Amino acid sequence: MKLEILLLVMFPLASCTNEPAHVSVQSSDEITPVTFNTVLATELARRAEVDQTAAWIPEGKYKSYSLENWQQYKDSVFMTNQAFLAIVLEKHGFPGIDLVGEKGAHDFWLMTQHCDFNPDFQEEVLVEMKAEMKRANASKSNYAYLVDRVRKNRGQKIIYGTQVRYNKATGQAMSQPLEDSLNVNQRRAEVGLESLEDYLNGMTLSHFEMNKENMLKRGIQEPKLYKPGE
Repeated sequence: MKLEILLLVMFPLASCTNEPAHVSVQSSDEITPVTFNTVLATELARRAEVDQTAAWIPEGKYKSYSLENWQQYKDSVFMTNQAFLAIVLEKHGFPGIDLVGEKGAHDFWLMTQHCDFNPDFQEEVLVEMKAEMKRANASKSNYAYLVDRVRKNRGQKIIYGTQVRYNKATGQAMSQPLEDSLNVNQRRAEVGLESLEDYLNGMTLSHFEMNKENMLKRGIQEPKLYKPGE
């Protein structure tokens, strides 16, 4: 079987005609408007679709892949996309809503989430994303997810409880080790996230449905959920 390896297509960022890409500050009161970059938004959407195929369980023709081949395919997707994202970051900083729309900004963030093999790059994105978030040009909740992702990859306690693990006996979702756990729901509310309990229940339900056959074989008839105030 020949493994499909995605080759990096050098994206003609410099040749886009619908520039400028960056907000340039002329003075404290004057900001040059950003022109929506349709070409970049379209390319981000295309790559994000492939990213989601690789991030999910094998489907369609990929079901026939061996575990080794499937992992190679995933790695090729994530690494190729990371190289592309680095080019975008270098030229534009974090591509915000004004440049590529809400979906485009989300697509860039989504692919960055899967660059766990390069936490230094993820942290570079965080810095640029924070600047855009402060001017309401990037999602606060997405920023929170990436903060936790980077901290987890650095071996640090997370802040917002977005990174989870699962109880092997019950399948119940649990947060990765939290910093200042007593105030986590306050922090989550500040970035537009639901309570940690509701989030973990949602993750538990998804995990149960994805692994339902195995769960039932193990005698787990229904997902174990957190009760209010638990």
